[in-house]
Amino acid sequence: MDRFEEMRTFVRVVEAGSLSAAADRLDIAKSAVSRRLAELESRLGVQLLNRTTRRLNLTDSGSIFYQRCLRILADLEESEQYVSSEHTNLRGTIRIAAPLTFGVHHLSPLLNDFLKEHPELSLDLDLNDRNINLMDEGVDLGIRIGKLQDSTMMARKLASARMLLCASPEYLQQHGEPQSPEDLKEHFGLSYSNISEGHLWQFTHEDGKSYSVHVPFRMRANNGEVLHKAALDGLGIVATVSFICYRELEQGRLKQILSDYKTEEVGIYAIYPSQRHLPGRVRLLIDYLAERFGDEPYWDKCILRKNR
Repeated sequence: MDRFEEMRTFVRVVEAGSLSAAADRLDIAKSAVSRRLAELESRLGVQLLNRTTRRLNLTDSGSIFYQRCLRILADLEESEQYVSSEHTNLRGTIRIAAPLTFGVHHLSPLLNDFLKEHPELSLDLDLNDRNINLMDEGVDLGIRIGKLQDSTMMARKLASARMLLCASPEYLQQHGEPQSPEDLKEHFGLSYSNISEGHLWQFTHEDGKSYSVHVPFRMRANNGEVLHKAALDGLGIVATVSFICYRELEQGRLKQILSDYKTEEVGIYAIYPSQRHLPGRVRLLIDYLAERFGDEPYWDKCILRKNR
């Protein structure tokens, strides 16, 4: 039995919830589904499903294997679609959802270049800091920054950034510069509200010791640009992503504080539904963005240079 067919059968059984329903979807006999599943478990040497008279439940090994199968089958389908589309004209609209600030300053210039190279394609861009459900809202491609929560989505890393603590020179002159994470309790924080624990700032010192500090906030907002401008106006210390603040750090309008303490590194990802056939035009755009960004924190270069 072809391994891909075994995987497809296993995925259909999990999705359908029974051997009979999976057989109907695959248009084969129930006995064939049962045989494929038994052969797969025998070859792997593990039990993937717990069978009862009423339902099927994934074992721990089965749950892990199911997620891997989804990714492998999606990659195979996308590769076939991409190759078959190489010699055809790619047309249509790609719907994209991305965070506002990142979309305006870093994504949109690349999208403009992409459209120039592919005149028969069009883009429908939704810039919003909320994490929308791609399937429910008919979005082809989402851009997410930070930890990925939804395991049903496929993801490709585009680049890296870092969380930094910054304040204006005027604020630091008036309130003093924190020398340790504990000092932050005496300062005003500017916090991103789309993070569940945006008021809890976490650090790791060069000696490996970790810190978690509840910072009193002066302002909370669901957009990083708003907090960035509040920091420039001297209203407090902002925990922000490097691609938002790097120019002002280089110009001296903001100063990074507690630079001896490491803060979170965040990934920037292109995500798309794993259960959906990926159009060649979407795969083309993902490949284009991955190539143009590269997995290098290019906006960190001036920060690293500034702190040397």
